[in-house]
Amino acid sequence: MEEKEKSKSASEKHQIDFGFSQIDEAEKEERVRHVFDSVAKKYDLMNDLLSLGMHRLWKRRCIASAAVKPGMKVLDIASGTCDLAMAFVRLAGDENVTATDINHEMLACGRDRMRAHGMRSNVVLADAERLPFDENSFDVVTVSFGIRNMTHKDRALREMLRVLRPGGKLLVLEFSRCSAFLKPFYDFYSFHFMPWLGGKIVSDAASYRYLAESIRMHPNQQAFAKLMTDAGFSDVKWHNLTFGICALHIGKKN
Repeated sequence: MEEKEKSKSASEKHQIDFGFSQIDEAEKEERVRHVFDSVAKKYDLMNDLLSLGMHRLWKRRCIASAAVKPGMKVLDIASGTCDLAMAFVRLAGDENVTATDINHEMLACGRDRMRAHGMRSNVVLADAERLPFDENSFDVVTVSFGIRNMTHKDRALREMLRVLRPGGKLLVLEFSRCSAFLKPFYDFYSFHFMPWLGGKIVSDAASYRYLAESIRMHPNQQAFAKLMTDAGFSDVKWHNLTFGICALHIGKKN
């Protein structure tokens, strides 16, 4: 009986959320990769449709809060189609911005967008939990709408801290917990309209069902701020955007 309990306990330690499902921890990275492979080519279109363009305003708030100046070194993690990276190239200058993502299809879309705009930036396929950069390499690190899909958020945050220079800051833009009055409408929209539209536009309702579920599984504003503090960031604060549908967390490296 004792051996069975130990075996059960060991198995449970390797289970992790994938939306509302529990899967083996080793499977999550591949499952997330499949989701974004599927939606990559129409990712920007779906963002505009599903957020009614609000994601552009949220990203502008993040960009403004980053206060990037010419010559600063910027790392954009989970860069995807490189919305933020392109904005930072305009502020910091060519070759001062590095865009990374774990998903090749998403990053290829972003790389092609930057090339089409004549931008020279570093584009690196990389896992946020094992960043291939030296300590103290960047003045600013950003991650927008990507950290909730990471298998070990705590490891990723510690890596972000490691590559930041002392005095540098991390900005995390992510879906969060909305105000109570909005929740019934937001839930209906997320669990019914989002998968329906995903099925129509991308022919993949399941991926958008997962994305809606992943938002609910992501830590709320206070809990995520604690994750950042526990990872070593100081002066952690957050700003709710659009009644808390999205939140911008900011932390510094001492």
